[in-house]
Amino acid sequence: MKSLPLQINRSWQPRAAATATRVPSPSIPRVQLRHHSQPARNRTTGNLQGPKDNSRMRSDGLKCLHQTSFVHAPIPRPQHEIKGRVSYSTRAVIPQEPTIHSIFEEKTGTWQYVVADSSTRDAVIIDPVLDYDPATQIVSARTANTLLSLTEEMGYNVIRILETHAHADHLTAASYLQDHLTRRQGHRPPICIGKRIQGVQRLFGQVYDIPANEYEGVFDKLLDDDEMFDIGNLRATAIHLPGHTPDHLGYKIGENVFCGDSIFHADIGSARCDFPGGNANDLFNSARKLLGMPDHVKIWTGHDYPPEERGKPVPWMTVHDHRKNNRHLEDGITEEEFVAMRRERDAKLGEPRLLHQSLQVNIRAGHRPKPTISGQSLLRLPLKLKGVEW
Repeated sequence: MKSLPLQINRSWQPRAAATATRVPSPSIPRVQLRHHSQPARNRTTGNLQGPKDNSRMRSDGLKCLHQTSFVHAPIPRPQHEIKGRVSYSTRAVIPQEPTIHSIFEEKTGTWQYVVADSSTRDAVIIDPVLDYDPATQIVSARTANTLLSLTEEMGYNVIRILETHAHADHLTAASYLQDHLTRRQGHRPPICIGKRIQGVQRLFGQVYDIPANEYEGVFDKLLDDDEMFDIGNLRATAIHLPGHTPDHLGYKIGENVFCGDSIFHADIGSARCDFPGGNANDLFNSARKLLGMPDHVKIWTGHDYPPEERGKPVPWMTVHDHRKNNRHLEDGITEEEFVAMRRERDAKLGEPRLLHQSLQVNIRAGHRPKPTISGQSLLRLPLKLKGVEW
């Protein structure tokens, strides 16, 4: 194993937007929000392009794609009594659908989500990204600061940070966000993940020789299969979706499922299954669980790698569109066909560019490795010897 120093970029300063009406913390860049509305239950159109994306160029030169889906609760009608008197219901209208902000990080092709209850302003953040440059070992928080700016501008109270699994292609910003949100909000939003993360932590703790006290107990809440929790007046459910990894969860919130690395856009298909504990049969069954939901349910993916003919990344497609058009999982594809296809494809894939760095940080819930006696935080990279010995 080769150890590389991990550098934290403390020199970057964001530029405030010219149209700012409030002055945020100087460490948080502001985001110009553009919104579009959608009905609570979209009719299936068969359009694979999904909703229109809004993009802008950030002050640091990186393109940030952000879109927001608003779903409005119905207006309550008064209830009348027949016996000469009129009474009106004073029961509050509970929103059935969340407001969803989708933010795309281009370098790792990752979709991040802020999901909020419009009636209480409570919100969760799903799969946030911490920026990392493997050439310089510099870690920065440009993308995570965008999430902080968004939640501040929208007046959200972030009550949880949700991970779908221990990612192998980007570093999580969960710990960074938790620290900054705690100082801003006055309470500590728990970092949540599926209960099977403990097996993943032990496995990769041994692979990278990480002391157990650096990964044990770092997640605040380990979720059970089908465990329910509230986001304001919204009800969310954790769904076990193994296949890509054994610990993988999805989150169902209203008529939306945030599926992580399970199902991708229809022209890409599905996630790889060749990581330790991954299993193509499990992924097929997880996909069928998702695609067995009603046609109008939206599947929000964890990544997108749009081909040239499509151009722009798309965060969601309906169950109906996946069943009709997903190249790996459309109706009629058998489990045997899927498993054979997935094994053939996975055998030809190279390892993710940030595999080793991501796993070492992510099994720590995004916490930095404990500094050495020199004061540096180090990550380990395996040396691969090819035709050379000494």
